[in-house]
Amino acid sequence: MKIYNIKDKLEYLKEVAVLTQKEWGKPCCTKEEFNLKVNRKIQKIIDNLDNPYYCKLILLDKEKLVGFISIFPKDGDKRQDLTPWYATMYVKVEYRGKGLSKILNDAIIEEARNRKFEKIYLKTELENYYEKFGAEYMEDLHNGEKLYYIKL
Repeated sequence: MKIYNIKDKLEYLKEVAVLTQKEWGKPCCTKEEFNLKVNRKIQKIIDNLDNPYYCKLILLDKEKLVGFISIFPKDGDKRQDLTPWYATMYVKVEYRGKGLSKILNDAIIEEARNRKFEKIYLKTELENYYEKFGAEYMEDLHNGEKLYYIKL
């Protein structure tokens, strides 16, 4: 297994965008609408490849995409005053339970440190999950999520 920056492996861009839409996107009705949303996600990734507050790392098992994780400049409508954000940790179902989220987490933390960030922020509905990666609770958000930070 190996970690890559998506900008060095653009051939995985569509698969990442499809998985992102399925996992976090608002449901849509037609295949055409779904594809439009995927294409917007692809364009957003491409538009941000050189943004210092954006990064998408992918985990590959040989040539197969296993998972991905990101740093975003903003994440949603809440707390627009905070940046950057730890976001979109995803491991394909068939690879879950094997400790691969730790590999992704460690890689994005290292990337954030290399970019000289002091903290990264994350929001989640998960209970007692990100704490094992060093996340510290900040506050409850109005949508039921909790806000955390990871000190680098």
